[in-house]
Amino acid sequence: MADRLKDAFDADVVRSIADDLQRAHPAFPHRAFLKDALRGLDRLELLDRGRHVAAALDRHLPPPPESIRILVAALGPELAATEGNGMAPFRYMPHGFYLMSRGLEQFEASMAAQAELTKRFTAEFSLRPFIDRDPPAALAWLRRWARDPNVHVRRLVSEGTRPRLPWAPRLRAFEKDPEPVLELLGLLKDDPEPYVRRSVANHLNDIGKTRPALLMEVCRRWSRKAPPARLGLVRHALRSLVKQGHPEALRLLGFGERPRVRVVDVRLPRELRIGEVLRFSAGLASASARPQDLLVDLAVHFVKADGRTRPKVFKLTSLSLAPGGREEVVGKVSFKPMTTRTAYPGRHRLDLLVNGRPYPLGAVKVMRSD
Repeated sequence: MADRLKDAFDADVVRSIADDLQRAHPAFPHRAFLKDALRGLDRLELLDRGRHVAAALDRHLPPPPESIRILVAALGPELAATEGNGMAPFRYMPHGFYLMSRGLEQFEASMAAQAELTKRFTAEFSLRPFIDRDPPAALAWLRRWARDPNVHVRRLVSEGTRPRLPWAPRLRAFEKDPEPVLELLGLLKDDPEPYVRRSVANHLNDIGKTRPALLMEVCRRWSRKAPPARLGLVRHALRSLVKQGHPEALRLLGFGERPRVRVVDVRLPRELRIGEVLRFSAGLASASARPQDLLVDLAVHFVKADGRTRPKVFKLTSLSLAPGGREEVVGKVSFKPMTTRTAYPGRHRLDLLVNGRPYPLGAVKVMRSD
């Protein structure tokens, strides 16, 4: 997969960048840039290819702010969709690296360029040094962007300020004090686009990892007289706390009552091999004379390399269980090798989590694939 990703940013992509720049700036030294940018490109990983081409841009473009004007003028059409764009937008990866390395002294021009860049690729990574450099000035731009007609610009407001954005340096100031960005998130909480609201929820989920009480306060406030779309945002924002069985989060979502259920008819394989998929089913039988709203998740206690276990929670379903009723719950868990999780042999315990409370299902012996 890594090879496929980096190979999508190849010599043809670099040539297309050079062509765009020459159209925007006829004096651009097309041939010299290509010779420089392609030298050693095939030996580099994806991100290093972006940095390598950005360094070549720096050597062959005029100095800022003229270079920033040329880069913006050379940009192609805006993205027409929020998903399914594949690797094509990565052709603008060097532009972001260039702004990070050469644009900080041209703050206003670079911030305007970030808004254009994010309409074609993303600026959530390249934006972060500008926030660190001048938080008040960056926040002023972000407040304007929160009302921008372009969905990608509005999403940048939330995604670019996430304190724990994956694969990016943490914004320590916002991690310590999230208050400056809560105002921005409030401007976006009822955005018409799910793409933006999902980013807001992810940002709030990040905040909850270090400030769970603050996350709960925001979610309680946002839940009052909230339209359905905002309630969906709140549910997604609370997902990590819910997986931890956080009582207040469960209560806010309507799953705070202690369940009165029995787990019956568990069907679970006794053993499987690494690379296979575990499939299970179990019945939830009511032991209550009243209807019950139940949130049902699955905790798998994965065996780690040192033999110890660590639980990972998977979302299953929510349901309303009638008095004396019974509902079947089914699910599956992959034990195929993943970049985010390594499967190890050993005894893996499974629990159903019903309104945050564990109900043991049993254990599966996971064996090596050979």
